[in-house]
Amino acid sequence: MERGEGVRVERETSNYGVQREHESWPAPYGHVGGTMSARDERTWSALAHLSTFVNIFTGFLGPVVAFIIWLVHRDKSPTVAHHALRSVFYQTAWLVAIAVGWTVTGLLMAVVIGIVFVPVMLLVTLAPFVQASYEAYMAYTGGRRYYA
Repeated sequence: MERGEGVRVERETSNYGVQREHESWPAPYGHVGGTMSARDERTWSALAHLSTFVNIFTGFLGPVVAFIIWLVHRDKSPTVAHHALRSVFYQTAWLVAIAVGWTVTGLLMAVVIGIVFVPVMLLVTLAPFVQASYEAYMAYTGGRRYYA
């Protein structure tokens, strides 16, 4: 290349300024929630909380029932998914607390002091059912819970 000569660039002039047609962009996400009626959402949310009462008959399957509700409805309703997961976590925490409490009470019964904890543990054992009933009521009536 000699000095003073620039580089020559060939342009395709036949397509200059012509806008090409593009395929429409696919939606980034599918339909997000809201496929259930409000009444169905309230009903399933309340049932997720009321699954605590399954523990009376089985001892530990309440969280499994709430988890199954979450699996079935997680894509249909974010509200039901929220209530079902919250129920799973509450029930699991209560079951662990009750198991630890009764174990400690049983061990202390060997030293006779455990008899004092029996009435306390009876109340603690009933507490999850009261809480689940309240949560089911709030979910069914559409009440909001605010946490600080």
